[in-house]
Amino acid sequence: MEPQLNLVRLKTMYEKMVLIRKFEERIIELVQEQGRIPGMQILANGQEAVAVGIIESLNAEDVIVSNHRSHGHLLAKGADPKYLMAEIMGKSGGVNKGKSGTLHLAVPEVNALMTSTVVGAGPPLAAGAAFAQQYRDEPNITVVFFGDGAAAEGSVHEAMNLAALWKLPLLFVCENNCWAGAQSYSQHCSIGNIAQRGIAYDMPGEYVDGNDVEKVYDLAVSMTDYCRKGKGPALIEAKTYRMRGHGENDHQHYVDKEELVFWTKKCPIGNLKEKMLKEGLITEDELQVVETVSKAIVDEAVAFADESPFPYAEEALDDVWVK
Repeated sequence: MEPQLNLVRLKTMYEKMVLIRKFEERIIELVQEQGRIPGMQILANGQEAVAVGIIESLNAEDVIVSNHRSHGHLLAKGADPKYLMAEIMGKSGGVNKGKSGTLHLAVPEVNALMTSTVVGAGPPLAAGAAFAQQYRDEPNITVVFFGDGAAAEGSVHEAMNLAALWKLPLLFVCENNCWAGAQSYSQHCSIGNIAQRGIAYDMPGEYVDGNDVEKVYDLAVSMTDYCRKGKGPALIEAKTYRMRGHGENDHQHYVDKEELVFWTKKCPIGNLKEKMLKEGLITEDELQVVETVSKAIVDEAVAFADESPFPYAEEALDDVWVK
């Protein structure tokens, strides 16, 4: 029998998804205000259910490794929105003192080991983290997020093979958002489901609707339990959709508009909201409170980032080496 979500957890997951959406919507606004936010911003609007559903199944001590669409993963894991926003804005009050920006983050206090824009870089490092957990005989696991495009990288296959060979406590999560840059899934992948690749490495591989946070959570509970029991790695393919361009400088001219409308109707936040209202699990007043609180948290984060200074030039080489 699949584990059943209790109402408190369901509402908590809804709140986290709304916060992630509000956080990234504010980033879009800041990008459009010239000079407010530096660098390329790569967002995950519409993919919130994957981050929240997977991470809700974890323990605080479990490690996550992320990719270039990391904001949702980090917020779901417990990163402070103030320090995360400050980092994205390149300020010294950020989680990495303004030196990593949005794309190469680490939040060790919540066991978020690293994020990287290098496609396919996460799984090998995640395998290392899982090996350390196994070597130390820890009860924790590592989860690595990567996209359907990264799934074609040799480094991902090497990590899967090694993890299976050594039975590492590692959960591979492929967020299949149907796009790898400007290439659609059908243009770059020869198989119907990436989850099928688990068979080649003698690990369980399961496909799930990545826009249904309840289904994602239920599968994640099962798969993390498998990894935690010392049985080896597992693979989840969460099918979702990239609602914006690869980055905020990509206007998606190559995307079929009907396809975009179809997936817009499958919004994980909107669908969960409608379900909870229909089943009498939440009221309109409660929903408004969630919106208000989330907006206030994001407002506070931006204010904190605005007040934080930029890093001093003489500190540029500090923290290159671990002290």
